[in-house]
Amino acid sequence: MKINYDPDADAVYIYLSNQPYAYGKDLDNERRIDYSADNTPIGIELLSVSKGVNPDDLPEQDKIIKILEASNIKVFA
Repeated sequence: MKINYDPDADAVYIYLSNQPYAYGKDLDNERRIDYSADNTPIGIELLSVSKGVNPDDLPEQDKIIKILEASNIKVFA
């Protein structure tokens, strides 16, 4: 699992897999999950992370929370 933080965009992208992108689904205006053709989650885009992140409905939630907290990003759990 790899995380990429863009401070200018106030956004984080978390890589879950190296599989090719097929489609994405927005959970809300600040959270999007990208999927491979076999419906496996391959990445998560989080916006407005300086305000904190809602981990509800994210795949691999426990791992996501740990990586966000290790990156000093507030998590509303």
